[in-house]
Amino acid sequence: MFTGIIEEVGTVLSVSRGARSCSIKIKAKTVTQGTSIGDSISTNGVCLTVTGLIPSGFIADVMPETMNRSSLSALAPGSPVNLERAMALGGRLGGHIVSGHVDGTGTITNVRRDDNAVWYTISAPSSILRLTVEKGSVAIDGISLTVARTGREDFSVSIIPHTAASTALSRKKAGDIVNLENDCIGKYVEQLLSWGKLEAAPGSSIKKESCSAGFSACGGSLHRHNSKPPSGSFRTDTASSAGITMEMLHKYGF
Repeated sequence: MFTGIIEEVGTVLSVSRGARSCSIKIKAKTVTQGTSIGDSISTNGVCLTVTGLIPSGFIADVMPETMNRSSLSALAPGSPVNLERAMALGGRLGGHIVSGHVDGTGTITNVRRDDNAVWYTISAPSSILRLTVEKGSVAIDGISLTVARTGREDFSVSIIPHTAASTALSRKKAGDIVNLENDCIGKYVEQLLSWGKLEAAPGSSIKKESCSAGFSACGGSLHRHNSKPPSGSFRTDTASSAGITMEMLHKYGF
């Protein structure tokens, strides 16, 4: 788990490519302090596992799934990358909750200066835009930013000089690809609210049982577990048929 507050900008030293994967070597100083093999480092917003430590930085493997869903496939020697170590319990959450599991990529369509700030407009697919809320949070290449404006095909953020100086975003221009991660709270809310629609869909094999005991969501797919719902558990048929009401909230202890 990360905060989206970038600790330093590293530099890609080398990229060893496989058929659909790669291993990258990154020059860094701050994020390697206290880091061991197996720890996580957010690299341009992607949670990567440290597989090796070198005097000048660290090494990480990138699997095909990550290559397909992020912009890491475009990295080359000399590329700047935003870096952040995993959040420590007891520390300050200066940004927002960032998992490092990007939802997709967007394209910078416009960059313009506004006094001391710089506006970035980013086009993105509808799957990301529907969870992008004005004045809400979004992670762009791992940077926790506030959404300043939303549109039907894009959204905009405005960054202060400190963010520009402390991250690699200031080196991006129109046409560049960036990694995007929506606020995870919004994703969970959307998933819960979609249960009624999933159950009502023609041919749906999903049974109305406890969400907490009966189902899990992995990679956008729903999986049924061989477990029975605990007594008194919340049932999705209640929410889907009657909606969220004060009576229902009182009944289930809220």
